Amino acid sequence: MLLPPLSLYVHIPWCVRKCPYCDFNSHTAPDFLPEEAYLEALKVDLGWQLASVQGRKLVSIFMGGGTPSLLSGEFYRRLLSYIKDHIAWADDIEITLEANPGTVEHQNFQDYRQAGINRLSLGVQSFQENQLKALGRIHGRAEAVTAITSAKQAGFERINLDLMHGLPQQTLYQALADLQLAIGLGVEQISWYQLTLEPNTVFYRDRPVLPDENTLDAIDEQGKWVLSEADYQQYEVSAFTRGEPCRHNMNYWEFGDYLAIGAGAHAKITSPEGIVRRYQQTRMPEDYMKAMAKAQFPLAIEVDPALLPQEFFMNALRLKAGVPFHYYEERTGLKTYDLQARLSALEPGLLAPTKERWVCTEQGYNFLNRLLQQLA
Repeated sequence: MLLPPLSLYVHIPWCVRKCPYCDFNSHTAPDFLPEEAYLEALKVDLGWQLASVQGRKLVSIFMGGGTPSLLSGEFYRRLLSYIKDHIAWADDIEITLEANPGTVEHQNFQDYRQAGINRLSLGVQSFQENQLKALGRIHGRAEAVTAITSAKQAGFERINLDLMHGLPQQTLYQALADLQLAIGLGVEQISWYQLTLEPNTVFYRDRPVLPDENTLDAIDEQGKWVLSEADYQQYEVSAFTRGEPCRHNMNYWEFGDYLAIGAGAHAKITSPEGIVRRYQQTRMPEDYMKAMAKAQFPLAIEVDPALLPQEFFMNALRLKAGVPFHYYEERTGLKTYDLQARLSALEPGLLAPTKERWVCTEQGYNFLNRLLQQLA
């Protein structure tokens, strides 16, 4: 079996404080972050996964969180050096760091660039002061704008902004104003997604007043028009770019493989025999570092082949342009003709394969969850 491309995800589990909408594995940072101990744990974590590389080169590395920009440039320089010593890199590897505008200064951006990071994803979420306060963010509008400017001055050409819409009591005007300011700042990519109330969050327990359905529909429709008029092309459900799509996320959507290190990190690995396995590290940072010190590693769980079609399409059909037909057989080990019964039972007008690709119709893309349920 031809193995899929390989990426590496690195999870940094600390934040200054937990945002009320966040359901990611993040924990309030201690007064002194254990950079050295965490670096050593990441090295051990990477070591036991090296057999899964199978001669492949890393096409991307993504440092997510949490708030990765709480850690120093020197931490990332040493981490990336260690990774490169043990796994070959593609010549054009993409290395992304998630950053919070409230935790970085100009010097930090320079240090991150010198460490080898070549792409930033800034968690702005909104430029409205009242919304930032409601979301529990530690930065304001001025800090967000300064962070983008400073990142450019430090040499970052590939910058993504995370923006949310459908925020508490948000109006159409406010949502579009956020988008227009982001566009005016000239970033390459904008990740623009609707706030959802996830279980185990403060917002889920104490629900804020959100815009009504008509307002949400208007924000979505007009926001996409604003982005399109500014030459941002939608390539995924919530991703718009003027340049190259995020390679790391593309590898997820195209059902590639990814190693994962760090507290709570999730991985997906395909064996040469075509068996797809997943594993997840323990979530609490202290427990994770103790486990790595004792060489206690998670159990890899084989994905039931009966679930692979849904997993594949759940990822692939998020892409506006879909994926090539041959990816299905190459990356699941299953035969395309076995899909015929499911495909013939689909509601008409949702899926419109071309001669070379699986791709949704516009209606199918707008009702993606319904399409995926029918493919299950």
